[in-house]
Amino acid sequence: MENRIKKIEEVIERGPFTDTWESLSHYEVPEWYRRARLGIFIHWGIYSVPAFGSEWYSRNMYIQGTPEFEHHVKTYGPQNKFGYKDFIPMFRAEKFDPAEWAELFRTAGADYVVPVAEHHDGFQMYKSDISHWNAFEMGPRRDVLGELFSELEARDIVPCASNHRVEHWFFMGHGREFDSDIREPMKRGDFYWPAMPERGHFDLFSEPKPTEEFLEDWLCRCCELVDRYRPRLIYFDWWIQHSAVKPYLRKFAAYYYNRAHEWGGGAVINYKQDGFPFGCAVPDVERGQFSQAKPYIWQSDTSVAKNSWGYTEGNEYKTSAQIVRDLVDIVSKNGRLLLNIGPRADGTIPEEDRRILLEIGGWMRTNGEAIRGCGMWRVSAEGPTEITEGQFADSEAKGYTHEDIRFTVNGGNIYAICLNMRGRDEVKIRSLSEKDASHAPNFHGIVRSVEALGLDPAPIWKRDEDAMTVRLARPVETDMPVVFKVTAG
Repeated sequence: MENRIKKIEEVIERGPFTDTWESLSHYEVPEWYRRARLGIFIHWGIYSVPAFGSEWYSRNMYIQGTPEFEHHVKTYGPQNKFGYKDFIPMFRAEKFDPAEWAELFRTAGADYVVPVAEHHDGFQMYKSDISHWNAFEMGPRRDVLGELFSELEARDIVPCASNHRVEHWFFMGHGREFDSDIREPMKRGDFYWPAMPERGHFDLFSEPKPTEEFLEDWLCRCCELVDRYRPRLIYFDWWIQHSAVKPYLRKFAAYYYNRAHEWGGGAVINYKQDGFPFGCAVPDVERGQFSQAKPYIWQSDTSVAKNSWGYTEGNEYKTSAQIVRDLVDIVSKNGRLLLNIGPRADGTIPEEDRRILLEIGGWMRTNGEAIRGCGMWRVSAEGPTEITEGQFADSEAKGYTHEDIRFTVNGGNIYAICLNMRGRDEVKIRSLSEKDASHAPNFHGIVRSVEALGLDPAPIWKRDEDAMTVRLARPVETDMPVVFKVTAG
């Protein structure tokens, strides 16, 4: 470990970034991420074997009285006889086909893909020299991350990774409260180590705070992931905001940005809440979005399922139309959508996840010019539906109407995207009215043509003081957004 820390310090020392917030504040978002709009998140690991409750099964199965605890005892036996580690031989991934996965993501229109490299449970989905508890040496006995990265790169999809290791400090701690397989003595290198008590995991100063030994291990794992696989984006979950983590977080950011500088092409760190000072990385909103456009680049991450990030039997799914509407809203406000799926333990992607991705891909093939690489217009949105801002606000479909329109620009064209036109053949776009420019300076230019992407024949349109009115030949029969391409000049 000492040699690893020394190497990290050497990379930081030769710059250009040092491990200070002042230095890291000079970070700039790379061009590939500026153009990216849709990413795929993948929660897949040991928790896919029990497939019960959620991807937090490893924590909840040790909390007495929870549904996971009761399910575990009934299905597998008491936790002192069959613990979480005993799922590892059952996690075989025998049908995992990274080429098939990558092709599905390409078809869905993904710009980047973010598999979880290590979840809170502490099991690495990649080859590691730091811990033997990884997918290369146990379970599948394959370098899952490396195989997938190769297939993504072959399709010009940007390979990225997510690391949730820091939450492992407390994640298995409840297993110490009764007779389970989580017991002393424990040392670094053990699967369950350190399994500390859980003391308000949103508390910035909670005790017992992570030790130097644990945080050095965390830092080395993160840097090993960077060096071995060169992910272009690292996503962190929330607990990096803890006060004890901050010095090590600065070191990781400096190390990662310096490595990316050596490679060329730049890198991205996603963080939640205030894990980083603003401007040092890219903020992420979990299962939510902003109500207004932002002058800075941001990301929303959510899942195709409402109840879990990982696969469970009986997942409750969103509709593809709900997801695409949110994608459009997010992109119009300078955001990117990171959409999660949860494969089964055998490596197959559930049919519902697959269907949703294919339907998104179908919409993107017709309308992608309004999303991919687009920019913000003078106005991001119009319409009556208010967006609830913040985290954990996207489980219920928003009541978008034909008056809810979002705007993007690309190639000199304006794209007006109506979020819900089902059953209607006419839309009024008020931001494209012909009002006097001195009173309503949104757009006072010449409109050459209006096209409804994927719909024939061409619509009839006119502009007056109130709005641009666009009439289609027939009512819309889909729940998906309708894109109107406005050619100006």
